Amino acid sequence: MKRLLVACVLLALPLAAVAHDGPHFDAKRLAEEVKALSSDAFEGRGPATAGETKTIDYVVAKLKEAGASPGGDLKDGKRLWTQAVPLLRSSIKGTPSLSIAIDGKPMALTQGEQISVRAAMDGSKQVKLDKVPLVFVGYGVNAPDWNDYADLDVAGKTVIVLVNDPGWGNQDPNLFKGPALTYYGRWTYKFEEAARRGAAALFIVHETGGAGYPWSVVENGWTGPQFSLPSSEDPAPRLDAAGWLSEDAATRLFASAGADFASLKKSADIPGFKPVALDAKLSVSFRSGIESASSENVVGMLPGSERPDEAVFYTAHWDHLGKDESLTGDQIYNGAIDNATGVAAMMEIAEALKQQPNRRSVVFAAVTLEESGLLGSRYLVGHLPFAADKVVADINIDILALSGPSRSVTSIGYGQSDMDDYLMAAAKEQSRTVVPDDKPEKGFFFRSDHINFARAGIPALYASSGMDLVDGGEAAGRKAADDYTSNRYHKPSDNYDPNWDFRGAVQDMDLLLAIGRRLANESTFPQWKAGADFARPAPAQSQTSAP
Repeated sequence: MKRLLVACVLLALPLAAVAHDGPHFDAKRLAEEVKALSSDAFEGRGPATAGETKTIDYVVAKLKEAGASPGGDLKDGKRLWTQAVPLLRSSIKGTPSLSIAIDGKPMALTQGEQISVRAAMDGSKQVKLDKVPLVFVGYGVNAPDWNDYADLDVAGKTVIVLVNDPGWGNQDPNLFKGPALTYYGRWTYKFEEAARRGAAALFIVHETGGAGYPWSVVENGWTGPQFSLPSSEDPAPRLDAAGWLSEDAATRLFASAGADFASLKKSADIPGFKPVALDAKLSVSFRSGIESASSENVVGMLPGSERPDEAVFYTAHWDHLGKDESLTGDQIYNGAIDNATGVAAMMEIAEALKQQPNRRSVVFAAVTLEESGLLGSRYLVGHLPFAADKVVADINIDILALSGPSRSVTSIGYGQSDMDDYLMAAAKEQSRTVVPDDKPEKGFFFRSDHINFARAGIPALYASSGMDLVDGGEAAGRKAADDYTSNRYHKPSDNYDPNWDFRGAVQDMDLLLAIGRRLANESTFPQWKAGADFARPAPAQSQTSAP
């Protein structure tokens, strides 16, 4: 999942580059690469499918053209272009049996409508939970000065939690980071914490405002095959059943169990909240098809001329949702905007950076399985071709603007690191302003591949074109962003359109190129700012912070 504040209004404007200093990116060439990567021939770029093979071959060929060297797995003392990511692929066989008993009477739940349960992630072929007690645990957070699980034993129980952080519901600026979502608000954390406490299942009550995406995204992304890293790579405990519950279903469930969902939701935002056992029991039964699989990251690099052991990373995820033959009509999730644009941009930046030597190495990683929980970048960060304390920073490209140039650029996760300073310096050269994410409650900083670098202590930049478009201002920018979220995001309709305006994409590519080039030719390392959620690995030698 990623930032949706991308403007993609269908304006019939010429594919011309914005006037700028430095290397010239050809908007028409970029458009052709996006068109190719999102064509039906790539079958939605689903991991571990024929579409993956075509995608990998395409990206490798482009990196070779850019003059990069292989940076993937070692084989016989030589680097390959790819890094194999071991996986478990799980899928629910047939229709799962899902119900909640209240006073002995079952309340049926339909997969994809009121509830979305994912296939078993621990390798279990059979999942069967019989009348497991339910307990509402607020936000399901255990953090300094806040513990929803205090004095509570959830072993073998079903946990129901809210999306986002404590304080989000009543917009309390004094709890956590106020309106800005932290990692405690991510669904991944909520599953991890419940599993650590021995819960049998956890379901998050979906709200579009708090989640940042509509129920259709949950339905499309969670009811199909699921990938996970094997226990050898991720030994953490896992839940028997996990997923989402619609807000309407939660409201009806709580009411049938003699509780008021709206009132309990409000109480969860107040310090001292106590969990509430519900007079209801969950039954779940389904079989999972489990098989070993693998996918691949593509890794290329331009070796540094003076300090080749220090590296600047560019990342962009190549995967999307593949093909769903159960759909009527268009069955392919082409992912033109998400994220053929990012991969194409990264390859063009590699081509530009080869034009002159860089003191440090620059790595270009097209990663897999972003749409499956950021698994490709997670594996990459755990198996870096460089020491972590020698990785200067990560610049992540996930969705480019296709509605023309903007006067502003958004720093997602603004205030975390010195990368904001690099962004502001580059934006100033374009006479653009840098603005913070105006929807911090959506937690976009935690929803793309750069977050795995950040969690390893490596400063990361995730920037997006701002809403203030040159043509139409903020009104046009927000209209385009809303159109994308409603009509294209994670839907088969995310197809290439010849009327898109790539001028804004070119503008942003110039920006990210300038930042990468500066990082690749400095001797300093960007640092995390005071109060950031992360800390840099201790460097091998003393480094000074970027200005």
